[in-house]
Amino acid sequence: MKPPFGRVITAMVTPFTPEGQVDYEIAARLANHLVEHGSEGLVVCGTTGESPALTWDEEYQLFQVVLQSVNDRAAVIAGTGSNSTREAIAATAKAAKLGVHGSLQVCPYYNKPPQEGLYKHFKAIAENADIPLILYNIPGRTGVNLLPETVARLAEIPSIIGIKEASGSIEQASSVRALTRSNFLVYAGDDALTLPLLSVGAHGVISVASHLAGPQMQEMVNAFIAGNVHQAQTVHQKLLPLFKALFLTTNPIPVKCALELMGWPVGQPRLPLVQAPETVREQLNEVLKTLSLI
Repeated sequence: MKPPFGRVITAMVTPFTPEGQVDYEIAARLANHLVEHGSEGLVVCGTTGESPALTWDEEYQLFQVVLQSVNDRAAVIAGTGSNSTREAIAATAKAAKLGVHGSLQVCPYYNKPPQEGLYKHFKAIAENADIPLILYNIPGRTGVNLLPETVARLAEIPSIIGIKEASGSIEQASSVRALTRSNFLVYAGDDALTLPLLSVGAHGVISVASHLAGPQMQEMVNAFIAGNVHQAQTVHQKLLPLFKALFLTTNPIPVKCALELMGWPVGQPRLPLVQAPETVREQLNEVLKTLSLI
């Protein structure tokens, strides 16, 4: 499978057993379900997949399990970023050998590198990888913002094909779109900003809500691309309470709770994350019922 990877990509949760082990059987079932319900690609072991709480061995096994389940019906994009450049290079190379279709590369966290450090970090990974790379800018998690001018430099590298832009800034996403080549893919990193970012040239979304409302996310994106802006706005407004509910507390706590309410035994998050408080559970239950998802 070659990029582009489609317009609706799900940042997939990692299911755990009641004992806290990765539940590979449920992961396979969930991956298949997502592909059958609107997901053109899956990010495995990203933020929503609790990558900071997983071992590399668990991540590599998850890549294989999801690849086998999806069986080339959708792109499998491995979250192999790290705040260690050498570690990111090694993990990306190993994931590529397993057969993933691409890699999501988060900005190095905690180190707080300057823009030149970010550029050289991603450039080094690209030079040592033979799969397409999607940059991942999420300052609220990493403590560093990948600026549009730096993205533009990185976009000149052929294997860096796009960015998940989760800065929360429409202006920043607009600048990225303006400064990069036309086939550089800008993905919204916040469900609630999908429609606004499509309006300034984004390609699609790497979504959390698509776990629960994949067909509706497809409807919204496809309506906008087809020029039916009113229909896209209608779907956006309908889904907005869900978008907000999924971030009542730290992601992926709410989406895991919502999946459980829908009958998916994905388990609790791993520490240091915890299960959703009852108030969040109640709000999610109400939103899911209103949208006829349960």
